[in-house]
Amino acid sequence: MSLFGLFESRANPNNPAVPLTSSTLLDWLGMGEANESGVPVNQNTAMNLSAVYRAVDLVSSVSAALPLVAYRSGTKQPAPAPLLAEPHPDLTPYEFWKLSYVHRLLWADSFSRIVTDRVGRPRQLWPLHPSRVQVKDVQPSEANPEGKVFVVDGEEDRPLTSRDIFHIPGLSYDGLRGVSVITHARQSMGLGLAAERYGARFFGKGSLLSGILRTEQRLDQGQADDLKSRWREKMAGIEHSHEVAVLDSGAQFQPLSMPHDDAQFLESRQFQTEEIARWFGVPPFLLMLTEKSTSWGTGLEQQTLAWLKFTLHPTWLTPTEQRATRRLTDGGVEVRYKVRELLRGDSTARAAFYRTMRELGTYNGDDIRDEEDLPPLPDGLGAEYWQPANMVPLGTRPQIQGDDDEPTGQPAD
Repeated sequence: MSLFGLFESRANPNNPAVPLTSSTLLDWLGMGEANESGVPVNQNTAMNLSAVYRAVDLVSSVSAALPLVAYRSGTKQPAPAPLLAEPHPDLTPYEFWKLSYVHRLLWADSFSRIVTDRVGRPRQLWPLHPSRVQVKDVQPSEANPEGKVFVVDGEEDRPLTSRDIFHIPGLSYDGLRGVSVITHARQSMGLGLAAERYGARFFGKGSLLSGILRTEQRLDQGQADDLKSRWREKMAGIEHSHEVAVLDSGAQFQPLSMPHDDAQFLESRQFQTEEIARWFGVPPFLLMLTEKSTSWGTGLEQQTLAWLKFTLHPTWLTPTEQRATRRLTDGGVEVRYKVRELLRGDSTARAAFYRTMRELGTYNGDDIRDEEDLPPLPDGLGAEYWQPANMVPLGTRPQIQGDDDEPTGQPAD
């Protein structure tokens, strides 16, 4: 068992802190709540759907890979935040935050035990499985101004507060616990799992035949096998493609194709992938469903930017930034993700943008190099800001070197 038993699921029957009931046993066996499809759906069974697995892995991987940095409030001056650089003694920052996002994607809540030093400053974060934590609403007090109490299985005698638990909730109805997408998507995911089972059994039972050889004569088993062997010998294989078959004794070959209802079955499976993409707010092409998406130009790029702008940042990144700012740092520090790597366009678009910003005097050379993760130029060569020399107020004549006329700034005759 790990420290505090934090990584263990509530459904694990080997966990002595969890009573072995019908509910916990069904969860451990992967037999969650059933739905109209007749297929139980829970966080574990839902991951058997390739679209769910891909959506969860995509959102958690992209979010965890982004740099999470601390700044002085209202500035871009870096601030020390050792807990962000090393949140766990064994897990890397990427591994820790990926696990946190996986918990939020499937259970709608992420819980971590805060380990503090002698003076009460957070120094480590140990993930807690969401199934092991209960959140209760209590009367706010000086010791617990948030009015939330966390009860962890095996530690019921010691209610914990927000000073002990780092909690990032998802979409919520009460502000205490998030509502899992699995709860609301049971019908959609159950239908997808049922279709997958049906397809597996359809192929597993050997129900696919290329055709049937029919004859008006009554054949015994040996004659039937001989007819089938001669047909394969003459017609099977790529070398016999486009050959002409000659059948005698009233024999006929009846080809079999996929029935129309089975073709609709394939369409329904594709629709379920679109449904899961909708549940998780992921563009279908990111789930490898590109049939209805353009493969060229700005179509996919604009969809990606829309996903980052309207789903990834407000739904997943912003809650992490604000919770980390409130719970994991001292006052005067703000935690933010560096999302510019995801938002900037291709090299041609970036070059045009930098050129415009440099010509307007908004960026200097070092600013542009910083955007490209390059160090400043030595000796301050990139610190100078430029302004256009040919831009003056309307109606004035620019100063020309050696001009004996009146200074510029006067209206031209």
